[in-house]
Amino acid sequence: MANACNERKNIQGHPCFGGNHHKNGRMHLAVAPRCNIKCGYCSRRHDCANESRPGVTSRLLTPPEAILKVREVMESEILGPIIKVIGIAGPGDPLANEETFETFRLVKEEFPHLILCMSTNGLLLPEKIDLLNEIGLHSLTVTINALDPAVGGRIYSHISYHGKKYSGEEGAAILLANQLEGLRRAADYGMTIKVNTVFIPGVNEGEVPLIGRKVKELGAFVMNVMPIIPQAEFAGIEPPTPEKLEEVRLANESIIGQFKHCRQCRADAVGLIGQDHKFAETGCALP
Repeated sequence: MANACNERKNIQGHPCFGGNHHKNGRMHLAVAPRCNIKCGYCSRRHDCANESRPGVTSRLLTPPEAILKVREVMESEILGPIIKVIGIAGPGDPLANEETFETFRLVKEEFPHLILCMSTNGLLLPEKIDLLNEIGLHSLTVTINALDPAVGGRIYSHISYHGKKYSGEEGAAILLANQLEGLRRAADYGMTIKVNTVFIPGVNEGEVPLIGRKVKELGAFVMNVMPIIPQAEFAGIEPPTPEKLEEVRLANESIIGQFKHCRQCRADAVGLIGQDHKFAETGCALP
């Protein structure tokens, strides 16, 4: 097994990797607007201040604005003591945005005790993993929704890779190859890895245990099976019931550890999981 001999990095402070999510919080910095794949379940068309879902932010930050926000939060009597993790999770894909790396460098220089965390679709992971290691990334989340490119082709309409657009099954095959190679190399560096899988009934249900076995073999630490949020091309799909989701997670526990406290956070989430600090003033606005 990849990375079997590597000592696990301390995850006690990370609420999304098994740390105490009742005491330890995280701060997501929305510095990465551009994305390089089109997922059928993803929509970033509007933002409501009381809405919590991936890809949503009240406003984008530049790296200098982001470090100012980190200073503000760390100086807060309420939030400062609980924030253990600085994460970048969008609203696009962090690896498709140079602002991600500049922001991490600023945070590492001023707050070296904070855990650096990132969530990615993994398309650019093989070519960016060395840089992430140099920056000191501790925790990595990769969203993998299928091992079969035919299934992936139903989930991703296209990817944009090195200046060319690849559609359907062809694009899904490139994405999958890069996800698995990037994950393997991240594990070799000793990063703590979580794999997110969006459970889409009738589409990728059979893929979930296969993903679990493969990513465990490559060095993933934990898996997070998330229910689909019906929107965009999958707006008409029925999400799994809580009972069905729990059934799938329980079946997967014999393969790889399951993270069950995910709230499918916004790209600008701050605070404890499920108890986020009030977002910036904003209305519910369509483009």
